[in-house]
Amino acid sequence: AMAAGGRASEPLAELSHYVVARPIYSEPGFQEENERRPPLPPTLRERAQAACRCSRKRAFQIAKSFLPILEWLPNYRVKEWLISDIISGLSTGLVATLQGLAYALLVAVPVGFGLYSAFFPILTYFFLGTSRHISVGPFPVVSLMVGSVVLSMAPDENFLIEGSNATGTNVTGALIDTESRDAQRVLIASTLTFLVGILQVIFGVLQIGFIVRYLADPLVGGFTTAAAFQVLVSQLKIVLNVSTKNYNGVLSIIYTLVETFEKIGTTNIADLIAGLLTIFVCMVVKEINDRFKHKIPIPIPIEVIVTIVATGISYAADLEKKYNAGIVKSIPRGFLPPEPPNVSLFSQMIAASFSIAIVAYAIAVSVGKVYATKYDYAIDGNQEFIAFGFSNIFSGAFSCFVATTALSRTAVQESTGGKTQVAGIISAGIVLISIVALGKLLEPLQKSVLAAVVIANLKGMFMQVFDVPRLWRQNKVDAMIWVFTCIASIILGLDLGLLAGLLFGLLTVVLRVQFPSWGGFGNIPGTDIYKKVKDYKNVIEPEGVKILKFSSPIFYANIDGLKSSLKSTVGFDAVKVYNKRLKALRKIQKLIKKGKLKATKNGIISEPGINNEAFETDEEPEDNQDPQVPTKEVEIQVDWNSELPVKVNIPKVPIHSLILDFGAVTFLDIVAVRSIKTIIKEFERIDVRVYFASYQDNLISQLERGAFFDDTVRKDIFFLTVHDAVLYIRNQMTYSDNQDPIFEKVRISSSTFPFLPSSSTHSGSFCGTFEN
Repeated sequence: AMAAGGRASEPLAELSHYVVARPIYSEPGFQEENERRPPLPPTLRERAQAACRCSRKRAFQIAKSFLPILEWLPNYRVKEWLISDIISGLSTGLVATLQGLAYALLVAVPVGFGLYSAFFPILTYFFLGTSRHISVGPFPVVSLMVGSVVLSMAPDENFLIEGSNATGTNVTGALIDTESRDAQRVLIASTLTFLVGILQVIFGVLQIGFIVRYLADPLVGGFTTAAAFQVLVSQLKIVLNVSTKNYNGVLSIIYTLVETFEKIGTTNIADLIAGLLTIFVCMVVKEINDRFKHKIPIPIPIEVIVTIVATGISYAADLEKKYNAGIVKSIPRGFLPPEPPNVSLFSQMIAASFSIAIVAYAIAVSVGKVYATKYDYAIDGNQEFIAFGFSNIFSGAFSCFVATTALSRTAVQESTGGKTQVAGIISAGIVLISIVALGKLLEPLQKSVLAAVVIANLKGMFMQVFDVPRLWRQNKVDAMIWVFTCIASIILGLDLGLLAGLLFGLLTVVLRVQFPSWGGFGNIPGTDIYKKVKDYKNVIEPEGVKILKFSSPIFYANIDGLKSSLKSTVGFDAVKVYNKRLKALRKIQKLIKKGKLKATKNGIISEPGINNEAFETDEEPEDNQDPQVPTKEVEIQVDWNSELPVKVNIPKVPIHSLILDFGAVTFLDIVAVRSIKTIIKEFERIDVRVYFASYQDNLISQLERGAFFDDTVRKDIFFLTVHDAVLYIRNQMTYSDNQDPIFEKVRISSSTFPFLPSSSTHSGSFCGTFEN
């Protein structure tokens, strides 16, 4: 039994080997035996019919794809999910209220408008969105990007009150018309939101959801870490309650830091203490939430507790009057009527709105995908574009700023048991109560506490820095993309930084394709397996044959790479060899004509007693003359690897065949087709035959379209595998060695000299025409 058990665990000997007997297949031979199935693309009429065909089922499918609520709401399990969604909605609503107020500071609009931004987008996303778990609303990175546009278009300098002690540069001591400034900033933010919404809908309709694939994980990681740093710096001055200029654009983060520390003497101690306490308490409790998430049924809503306590302390101690603390002051009660966007501002913000639209979408989809994978449902990328687009158009009319999702808020919604977007709608209800009733109660709250809440929420984004060493070990290029995007986004600002990171990422792809891996391959004896010569000890190159594998599409950018890898693999330059041979033949021709050399049956010999001028120095410039010019003809067969009676250094050609393994070549462009044809002709001239192996079927059709095949370049140089080509070459060489040597002639003008042919298989007839 033991033996039987042991034998059963081993693979059966006859199953661990295979033997195949088949013909050597070239492309024409294979096509002859195996009939290709003709492609049948649908006709234009069939396509039109399919697109225009309508049935009740199809109409319902289209409606469901545009309104995903029709898909999930009828299947809603009230008994199982409703309680969870309500609890989740209440917790998320409290956090959303606070984050709305806090992120409004990043947009540089009055904090009350943050509440609107936490409310309106949810209403439309509920009907149009495909993710069931994300909490829609403001996000620090996107809010900061909106804020940078707002500050650049409505800086404080534009709202100085005339007659105040203001000079053009010193804004801090001047009086600012805050009312008109804030109104203008709200208008800019809501107009930008409207424009971002329009762009997102256009992207969705044009099916550009794939664009987010270009925002690779390392790029998003580097970008969000840089954004966290930008957010930290922007909130630092609020925690310190130091007034600085609003810097924008390249290096703005450095200027802001420098000015903040220059004016650190004016720090408001009450605000600083409140801010630091808030950061400390929030971070500690968040850590407890993370550590004991299995034991605590719902995370402690520490931001809400801290805010209520801070508001109470501020109100009781009257911090504003006694310590001049910066407080929220006024939160509008109720709603503002919808307002149309200021279309005239579109031209100034179109560039920024592109990057905001993409970033907002990318963040939402990447967070949504995490939960979709966890709970096993699908997210439709294009529909998400449309959902966020309409949410932003709708909320832009109600004085909101751009909505996406916040990682921390979504984590709260999911961890407290949220099952569907019903939790989102209930959280919107809580924000609604804050807008209508509770807003007034939050007016004594210090802004530094809100800024501290923002900073405490950045921990997760800063922790991404620790991904870099792991990335470096796994893939150095990805680590470089991460670091480059992060540094670029800190120095250049978020929108330019993102663009720079994107271009850098694409550049790495281009460079990887432009300098692909290549190598000379050889045979593992006794098999049809071919591996890189330098990687394996027992790999043997077939005699007189070089095999080159090039692992990349071949196109205009890397064709030079193919040529240089070809030279490295074969060990010589075909054009140089040809030119040197041409030069040697010219010299031989001249010397034969002068009678200093004779072509006899024993080869070319010098006349006795005559100084052999054939051994000249090789100083003549290489003559790259076109050999097709019809002049007097010379036809000779020479063993080019033997000693020649002329002193021309001709590189040795130790091969008679070259196989290009195209197994990893996915496409060729017209430049590649022409260049490969030239390569074949360059090698043919020096008696090296070129073969192709392991090509994909689509390459043959691309070569046909590029007029590659003609009388000299035929399909029979294409073989299904490298082994087919090697066996074919071996058969050819065996056949030619068995033939009787054919004596060729040297024809010079009217004289004819018999010439001894080479016995080497590496020689060949060299036909050329030369000027006398």
